[in-house]
Amino acid sequence: MSTTAPALAAEPASASDFAAALLDPGPAHPIPPQHDLYAPLLGHWRARVTDHLGEGRTRSLEGEIVFARVLEGRAVQDLWIFPQRAARDAQAPREGNRYGTTLRVFDPARGIWNVDWFNPVTGVHTRLTGRRSGDTLLQEGFHADGTPIRWIFEEVSEQGFRWRGERSDDGGRSWILETEFSAWR
Repeated sequence: MSTTAPALAAEPASASDFAAALLDPGPAHPIPPQHDLYAPLLGHWRARVTDHLGEGRTRSLEGEIVFARVLEGRAVQDLWIFPQRAARDAQAPREGNRYGTTLRVFDPARGIWNVDWFNPVTGVHTRLTGRRSGDTLLQEGFHADGTPIRWIFEEVSEQGFRWRGERSDDGGRSWILETEFSAWR
């Protein structure tokens, strides 16, 4: 009697197979309404990003943001694409170039969201935690060098939202605006 497991078929999954397994209108395992922070953001958004480069200099790009429930509704994943897909060019500079994703997974034991941002264009990976703070969605973490950061969703409505990314060079006593997004449907 053989003890080896049968070989699995070596057929690659199609993009539609992958998307069907990943995306879920869920939540299959409901997230309590008071903790379903990212539900108002679900869907496709047009957006503009402004990066604050210091000394009064800025850089702005038009792009798109897409939010969806994934993993049986237990998580929310998004794509931040700047410049937008129709305007992307393989020769675009890395600075300001975003084609990344955030995976947000609710932790029911702690009542917070674990947030991981990945931008393969620049090699950035940022880990934060998300929670409600008054009328905003506050995500807090650190840059790779240990600098405290906070990412804030505010003015969230069916028509739009504003997102601010800030850093603190003094341990959280004051904050410096690094990036802001304005999004609309």
